[in-house]
Amino acid sequence: MNDLDQLVAAAQADFARAATPADLENAKARYLGKSGQVTDLLKGMAALSPEEKKTRGAEINQTKQRVEALLTERRAALADAELQAQLKAEALDVTLPGRSRSQGGLHPVSRTLERIEAIFGSMGFDVADGPEIEEDWFNFTALNTPADHPARSMHDTFYVDTKAPDGSGHLLRTHTSPMQVRYAVQHVKKHAAALAAGEAIPEIRVIAPGRTYRVDSDATHSPMFHQCEGLWIGENVSFKDLKAVFADFFRNFFETDDLDIRFRPSFFPFTEPSAEVDIAFASGPLKGRWLEVAGSGQVHPNVVRNFGLDPERYIGFAFGMGPDRLTMLRYGVNDLRLFFDGDLRFLSQFK
Repeated sequence: MNDLDQLVAAAQADFARAATPADLENAKARYLGKSGQVTDLLKGMAALSPEEKKTRGAEINQTKQRVEALLTERRAALADAELQAQLKAEALDVTLPGRSRSQGGLHPVSRTLERIEAIFGSMGFDVADGPEIEEDWFNFTALNTPADHPARSMHDTFYVDTKAPDGSGHLLRTHTSPMQVRYAVQHVKKHAAALAAGEAIPEIRVIAPGRTYRVDSDATHSPMFHQCEGLWIGENVSFKDLKAVFADFFRNFFETDDLDIRFRPSFFPFTEPSAEVDIAFASGPLKGRWLEVAGSGQVHPNVVRNFGLDPERYIGFAFGMGPDRLTMLRYGVNDLRLFFDGDLRFLSQFK
């Protein structure tokens, strides 16, 4: 065995002893590194004659190729061993039952909002949408609540820019009534030609569900809560229609005819006369107890004018209800905050 064969045999033995990729790289350096044995052989060719270089060079290059082949083979063996060890460590027991993913579901308040929209949709009401950061004019002034009106005291919160002396500015909307105003104004603009000609325009019949914001937080109030406002404006719309709409809605929403509805005189800046709406169930845990569920009233003439309509010709009613409270009544929940705590143990009951 010549010196080159001995070098290959030594390299093979060293590579075989390498138990890790790092050990193998160290062994490689002893043969193929800058100061390795093969590299030294190549450097030593400078002292050889041209004929010796030709013969010796071919032998050394062949030796280098053999060492590199052994190195590649050992690298592959170590990689395969590492893969087998990993597979063994991460082996799956296919006899175990699989991990099933639980199916999600709509939030109970979302269910209520969908139910409200479906019921009012069956009565011919459109669904309006609008910005949650609202202009002061739409949120207050257009609804007969100017800057100095005392009714602002419990609503005048969550401004997002500097409030001007005239009360203008932007705020997180305190109710969804601004969406009614926007809808009515667009409706009037759409039929401006008919109005100018003295012709009657189609009725405004719309609900406005969505999130609202006020400084409230207890078992029945939240700083963020939902409202659903409604508006019906036409030439012959009366309180009789309001009562019929509420009777139909609540009996469909709670899926029972076994309830009573009453109207109590109240005050809202944007309606006159105004009334609170109460319901009482004839059976169940709330039997005989009157519960306030909505506010309502005939739309104030000033608000009708802000729509761009003549209050002597066009009349109607508006109402507002809290979907969160309706959800509490429908599912028997006694603390509003449970809906917004994000506790899956509670929410999963409504899937």
